[in-house]
Amino acid sequence: MTTQHVEAYLDASLPAAERVADLLSRMTVEEKVGQMMQLDARDDLDQLVLERHVGSILHTSPERVLRAHELTGRTRLRIPLLVGEDCIHGHSFWEGATIFPTQLGMAASWSPELVERVARVTAVEVAATGIHWTFSPVLCITRDLRWGRVDETFGEDPFLIGELASAMVRGYQGDGLTDERAILATAKHFAGYSETQGGRDASEADLSRRKLRSWFLPPFERVAREGTGTFMLGYQTTDGVPITVNDWLLTDVLRGEWGYTGMLITDWDNVGRMVWEQQVQPDYAHASAAAVKAGNDMIMTTPGFYQGALDAIDQGLLRESDLDRAVSRVLRVKFDLGLFENPRRPDAERIAAEIATSEHEAVNVEVTRRSIVLLSNDGVLPLTETADRDETGRAVATEPRRVAVVGPLADEAQIQLGDWAGNSGQAGWLPDGHPRHMITTVLDGLRGLAPSGWEVGHARGADILTLAEHPEGSHFPDGQPRPPVIVAAETDQAQLDEAVALARESDYVVAVVGDRIELVGEGRSTATLELIGSQIAMLDALAATGTPMIVVLMASKPLVLPPSARNAAAVIWAASPGMKGGQAVAEIVLGLVEPSGRLPVSFALHVGQQPSYYNQIRGQHGDRYADLTQAPAWPFGHGLSYSSVEYGELSVEAESLTPSDVVRGHVRVTNTGSRPVLETVQVYVSDTVTSVSWADQELKAYRQVELAPGESRVVDLDLPVADCTIVDAEGRRIVEPGAFELRVGPSSDRSRLLRASFTVTG
Repeated sequence: MTTQHVEAYLDASLPAAERVADLLSRMTVEEKVGQMMQLDARDDLDQLVLERHVGSILHTSPERVLRAHELTGRTRLRIPLLVGEDCIHGHSFWEGATIFPTQLGMAASWSPELVERVARVTAVEVAATGIHWTFSPVLCITRDLRWGRVDETFGEDPFLIGELASAMVRGYQGDGLTDERAILATAKHFAGYSETQGGRDASEADLSRRKLRSWFLPPFERVAREGTGTFMLGYQTTDGVPITVNDWLLTDVLRGEWGYTGMLITDWDNVGRMVWEQQVQPDYAHASAAAVKAGNDMIMTTPGFYQGALDAIDQGLLRESDLDRAVSRVLRVKFDLGLFENPRRPDAERIAAEIATSEHEAVNVEVTRRSIVLLSNDGVLPLTETADRDETGRAVATEPRRVAVVGPLADEAQIQLGDWAGNSGQAGWLPDGHPRHMITTVLDGLRGLAPSGWEVGHARGADILTLAEHPEGSHFPDGQPRPPVIVAAETDQAQLDEAVALARESDYVVAVVGDRIELVGEGRSTATLELIGSQIAMLDALAATGTPMIVVLMASKPLVLPPSARNAAAVIWAASPGMKGGQAVAEIVLGLVEPSGRLPVSFALHVGQQPSYYNQIRGQHGDRYADLTQAPAWPFGHGLSYSSVEYGELSVEAESLTPSDVVRGHVRVTNTGSRPVLETVQVYVSDTVTSVSWADQELKAYRQVELAPGESRVVDLDLPVADCTIVDAEGRRIVEPGAFELRVGPSSDRSRLLRASFTVTG
């Protein structure tokens, strides 16, 4: 009986709450502080585990995972490690894992079902390698396209973000954390991180509480109520207060109003940044005390937190009992995952059987095809008249053609994967990235799928950038590497002449342009959205040849295209499309697959239009700049097919409704073309007169409909009136009585939306 009591926390038959309480009672203050820390496994593991009693590690190579577990077994209480990693769009840093399009690319599918399948595949591959926790999904709202992390978002609309993020959480966490193939999801970055100043990463977010409630909080509230395992806090300050210690957000809203009981983790060195960057705390003792009292549970990569928290207790800034709430949540996650019974170490058999399977590749191909957006097309695409393939999988065509594939990204396999993947810079154990044979570039795709007898030539044509050392040194004060300075590449005339000559000799030119990893990510916001280096010179020269040009913009985010590209025969956007990007682009160009992607974010015509998101607040002098329109190059929701779809006969069943009713609308959509189409029928709502300023329209629902050539269908559109809300002057989300418009069409472009009126009473 005595032995049983002594080791109660190891008794799997006891409720988790009892086990947590028993273990907590046995821990020293040093062990409690250690459990609250997540540190970089690339540092001295012996020190992290044996001296700092660390509760979690991240950024660990396969070998170091095993070493960390071996060290944990030598500790006094043998509390298992929680192993985390940025598995953002696949198992990013496991060599040979399945790498999908970036989150922004996935969002172009507008498909929660596909996104959930992506997350399930990722969870299966991640779990096999001994990692328990992914820092995904990102629920930030794209506001300024200059921000370096646009590619990590689901775009600019809170409703679409909520739909896709919830699906991703379901995929990661499966049927529950007791499933060995489930991993812990993280909703980040809570909240308002993307409301930057000048697009600069982690700058002050100038947000009122009402503005937060209006746009930034709804996606987070949705995943909180649906059970995401963890929340990660943003880097920035809001109204002068770092999110790390924002009591209103963490306590009143997240823990209070939403009733969230999961674990909170800071982002990278948030606690340290309050000292050395934001300078709102005098030292690590005060910063650590503030972070604990604000409700943070896990402190990511602030090594100074260990001594800081102990000093805070010695100085009376913190009590040991203040740690217990946070440590209890950390331990509860470990018990919920079953790590005390099964630490979930890397499993060689599962790694061999469950990573990069043919089934996982099929999911990747499907979501990648759906992620590609056809922005414009003068009729040049598809290059073949039918969607037939021969016995080898190639397209079928009657006449031989010559295709010139040019551009700096036409055959850049690793760059195609995007940020947070392979050798993008976060993991040193993959210096060469993912295996080349697993990646299909645009050149690979066209050479492999073009009809027999077609010639596919290649010339680089342009370069993008070179790098120079930062004048303030190679590292930040916290020891992290400082991104080098970008130097735009000069035009190489011989390189350009080769591409132009090839284009002149060809029937079509496919120009693959965009950005590189050095222009993307944390600390890598850009002052411009234009193509840099010699890309514009190349596009101008190719356009001058008169050869029909298909521009493939392979870019992490919407970029501003020069007239030579905007006016090209066709423009395609492939947002860092992952391993199968080149295959999907080639299939769409050749007509083997119908384009179906729709923009989750607006394309600006000029960088000076920022912000350019569609759901901006009504009210300004005029509707344009003195020297430029405010209209985007391509609006949110836009995307073309190889067929044409007509909308008509929009109606609502009842024109007078109460807040408890449902708007029941109907619209007829007709495929008037000769090819099948997957149409995304988008439903926007406009509250005609509001008590406070509000967006003119907001996406509230959408339906994806498959239509055969010539097929016409009435699509039912059911929308609860309770979803037709605004946030009033007191910060309450309410439905105000009055006149509304239901707007339905193929994009957010108001000129293309059908309208039906209804009134809310009571």
